[in-house]
Amino acid sequence: MVDDGIKGKIAFVTGAATKMGMGRAIALRLAGAGSHVAILDKYAKPKTNYPGDAGWGGLEEELKEIKAFGVEGLAIEADVASSKDCKEATAKVLEKFGRIDLFVHSAAIRGPVNVPVIDLSEEDWRAQMDVNLTGTFLISQPVVQHMVKRGGPGKMILISSVGAKVGAPGNAAYTACKWGVLGYTKSLALELASLHINVNSLCPGHINTDLRDKWIDEQSKILGVTPEEFRKQAYAQMASTVPLGRFGTAEDIADVAIFLLSKQADYMTGQGINISGGVCMI
Repeated sequence: MVDDGIKGKIAFVTGAATKMGMGRAIALRLAGAGSHVAILDKYAKPKTNYPGDAGWGGLEEELKEIKAFGVEGLAIEADVASSKDCKEATAKVLEKFGRIDLFVHSAAIRGPVNVPVIDLSEEDWRAQMDVNLTGTFLISQPVVQHMVKRGGPGKMILISSVGAKVGAPGNAAYTACKWGVLGYTKSLALELASLHINVNSLCPGHINTDLRDKWIDEQSKILGVTPEEFRKQAYAQMASTVPLGRFGTAEDIADVAIFLLSKQADYMTGQGINISGGVCMI
């Protein structure tokens, strides 16, 4: 068997508590490859409007899934928009495992959808910047400090969006902060390259996760349909714009993430990789 450089490593994955989420899919893929995994989310059991997810146990259930692979795990409740939470969370990972080799930052909020700039509130703008952009800095900084102190090497993935590359009307705040994540990724990659710490971004397109739940709830009430009915209609319309003809899944994201975290991606850093079914090709 080819050594992919993941078995026995210590991984730290944020935004991991939702059943449909990219963070969970990546965490489980890492555990399946033999990595010990620490998972973080702001909520132990995030709300979801997926009917089949009503009984999902969140962080604790996922921790059991991770340990079922025969590796160690750690579940942490923390807010990536809080500097104090981020420092304490990283310290907990280091206290249990002694080091962090692999880091994936998936935590994010979507904010209002299809709201033009002229109607966008300062509160909604700041909320997305606080979590999606400043939160990326706050949670990655103590991890970077540890990796630098250790002298490397390491692998880091910061999840951005194809919206950061092409923009999206009615989604200015989200695309602006995700563009910031791309810029941060490139600068950090250059700062850490000499220590063989690779930093890359994933840029997902239309992915079937819980991220749009709030918007789906709002729109279903306006239209007088169930959230699941509206989700089906909206996703069908969005999928029709994808050249490969379907919505992406969290597993599609995990496929690329596990590659970037492996030895096979040792010569890749500072990249923003599209996973969009062909929606974005730049």
